[in-house]
Amino acid sequence: MSDTSQFVVIAEFSIKPGQVPAFLALAHNDANESLANEEGCLSFEVLTPEGSEDLVVLHEVYRDRAAFEHHMSMPHYAPFKEGGAPLLEGEPKVRFFYPATRPS
Repeated sequence: MSDTSQFVVIAEFSIKPGQVPAFLALAHNDANESLANEEGCLSFEVLTPEGSEDLVVLHEVYRDRAAFEHHMSMPHYAPFKEGGAPLLEGEPKVRFFYPATRPS
């Protein structure tokens, strides 16, 4: 059972050696612009896992799926998507979630 009041995106990016700083700059810009310019973007964190040198995880929370779809049409999304692509080892792993409701 899930609650569709929020839409959560977790995206994992495997970055080519030496390219993490460049990717982080793009990711932080996307996060900052999203939080500043998208009322449907509730949270946007750029994370690096403990013990991993070349993995970046984006944890994004939107009001609903429509707000996420809107995010992908924003002007700041294209430079992240296009600029980040050559820095990646492969396709990112992107998963979508809804908050689970506690059984009664």
